[in-house]
Amino acid sequence: MFEPSKRSRQLSSTTAVLQTSVVLVESNRLLREGLVAMVGEQEDLLIVGALANRDEALAHVGRVKPHVVLIDLGLRKQDDERLVEALTGGNPGVKVIVMDMPPGEADIFALIRAGVAGFILKDASFDEFLRTIRLVVGGTHVLPPPLADTLFSEIANQEARYAKTLLSSGSTLTKREREIITLIADGLSNKEIAVRLNLATFTVKSHVHNVLEKLTLRTRLQIASYYIKESGTVTAAAASYSSKGR
Repeated sequence: MFEPSKRSRQLSSTTAVLQTSVVLVESNRLLREGLVAMVGEQEDLLIVGALANRDEALAHVGRVKPHVVLIDLGLRKQDDERLVEALTGGNPGVKVIVMDMPPGEADIFALIRAGVAGFILKDASFDEFLRTIRLVVGGTHVLPPPLADTLFSEIANQEARYAKTLLSSGSTLTKREREIITLIADGLSNKEIAVRLNLATFTVKSHVHNVLEKLTLRTRLQIASYYIKESGTVTAAAASYSSKGR
């Protein structure tokens, strides 16, 4: 079982308020012990756990509630994402930083969605390593330049796929459904749309439901966004739609 060094225990008793507690999850014992030794020399950082696998990490983090968890990406991809979600979801306030070789574009996107606050590349210097920890603790999300390019590329790819989906789904919309989309973008409620089109409110609700299903959307705000994307027109109502609570 990991125990803080004598120096770390001494520091924790005098400067605990100023220290950042860190748990390290690293499968390579040599690297794990080396990082523990180097981080232990930092007066503002306190290693409170050094674990080799997922189960040990989850149990230990749940007990000690550290400020930061450093995770080696040596685990399988799905395990990485599930571990991050479990750590951030079960321990509010815990910041997760992942370490290793640059993951793929989709991996970066998935890890950020799972709750990762920072990335440390395997070839980073120790100064960069420490800087990332301190920035993340201060509330900054850290993405090294080499990863920024791949992340933007993945975002662009997702936007392209989303646009393609909207295009194919939009072609199946009926004339009436397109009318209702326009009126939703104008800020009208279902009752107001019913009056405008001389329809029953129930019928309007049914059309709105069909629009949501065809466009794979979930809210009226998303319908308004779809109208803006498709028509290139931004109505005053659509621009302020989210604040109207419709």
